[in-house]
Amino acid sequence: MLVQILLFILDTVCGFMTLALLVRFAMQWARVPFRNPLGQFIVAVTDWMVRPVRRLIPGLFGLDMASLFLAWLWQVAYQGIALGFSGVLAAVSPAPTFVVALLALLEVAKIGLYLVIGAVIVSAVFSWVNPYAPLAAVFDTLTRPLLRPFRRFIPPVGGVDLSPLALLLVLQIALFVLDGLRRSILPLMLVS
Repeated sequence: MLVQILLFILDTVCGFMTLALLVRFAMQWARVPFRNPLGQFIVAVTDWMVRPVRRLIPGLFGLDMASLFLAWLWQVAYQGIALGFSGVLAAVSPAPTFVVALLALLEVAKIGLYLVIGAVIVSAVFSWVNPYAPLAAVFDTLTRPLLRPFRRFIPPVGGVDLSPLALLLVLQIALFVLDGLRRSILPLMLVS
């Protein structure tokens, strides 16, 4: 029971840090200004680790690769510790290390998909309730590039934009695919 509590706390901390780093990456990708409450919070939470890593890992095409790398690294740490406690990861060798790295990559992708789902839902709620709220522009800017392809093919129905529903459907399918990949990778851990 103590191990489960420890893993829960570790999962919460690593998941939060991964999410914060992915939000930072997404805000820079979408060119969202950080001069808003969400941006200031994200910078305060992640700046201590991103700045030193940026010296080693430069940006690529305007993308903050240091934040993305650190998000993956937090998940590598969690996956390695969790599998070590479960007894699956008995020794450090290339095969289990590769599987842990791959599982961490899938977990980062899953958290990223959940981030997009949350941003789409919050953006839709802001557009219905208070489109002039201070954070409404932040969420609109984050989701607009992802909704644009759907808006080309799905016209508004009765003044209601249905493109967020289509994007949410695609994101749910992507989550199913990631879950299937994770389930297919876990038996590799038992073989090695």
